[in-house]
Amino acid sequence: MPVNLPAAASFMATHARLLDRRRFALLRGETDTAAVVAALDGYRNPDGGYGWGLEPDLRAPESQPGGALHAFEVFEEIAPVPGAHATRLCDWLTSVSTPDGGLPFALPVADPAGCAPFWVQADPAEATLQSTAFTAGAALRVARHDRAVREHPWVAAATQYCFRAIRALSAPPHAIALSFAVQFADAAHEFHGEAAALLDHLAAFVPADGLAPVDGGADGETLRALDFAPLPDRPARALFAAGVIDAELRRLASGQQDDGGWRVDFASYSPAAALEWRGYATVRAVSILQRHGLA
Repeated sequence: MPVNLPAAASFMATHARLLDRRRFALLRGETDTAAVVAALDGYRNPDGGYGWGLEPDLRAPESQPGGALHAFEVFEEIAPVPGAHATRLCDWLTSVSTPDGGLPFALPVADPAGCAPFWVQADPAEATLQSTAFTAGAALRVARHDRAVREHPWVAAATQYCFRAIRALSAPPHAIALSFAVQFADAAHEFHGEAAALLDHLAAFVPADGLAPVDGGADGETLRALDFAPLPDRPARALFAAGVIDAELRRLASGQQDDGGWRVDFASYSPAAALEWRGYATVRAVSILQRHGLA
């Protein structure tokens, strides 16, 4: 099924937040990286971290690891343009890391309005593989193009934490943690020889069909092969047969709704988040399909 890009553009204009509109325009070659960074700056705090709902289900203003993930995603998209904000974000992450180099799932939230309970109830003193992997993996993808990030001590410490935590897995972790661990090992491949062995270790926990139900999630919420390995020509693609990926790409393309956008299968915790996740999902879908020559 062909993707209707004009309909997607109309959806973004009528539904999405400014940041995702700028990201979508960058995908289509209709804006420059400075405009994307300017939109991202609205979520940036003086401490160098990101909050203010950059993670849509975490509306609080405080800087959070979840905000760092999404900021690094933007820094990856504007590559190879390096940015001082990415280095400053690494400085902030150093300041909130635990002594073993890990990151807590979330930091304290003063006002929980519009925040998902799992963010608000997280223990700020306990590091988790999920939070460290989602942040470090995104940072390593930026590090391919940004030497200051590549050489930052926080990246080294967080990477070693993830290596230890992944090696220690003897049973499948939560599906979302597993997907971020796979993406982390994939991103570490260029920099660390042991990443290939870690990916092999994780392969034992990844379903061959890519379907990983999310325990505790919304009814029917399931991660799929493109959540583990969204990009072509990457090591993580070896986890899935070509037919699985082809079927998932067709499914993703066919997921465009009549209004031009894509939906998510997980719960949102505020009216704003419900809209923002759809804009985010639409940028993600078009980006993946475009990288596969399908949009």
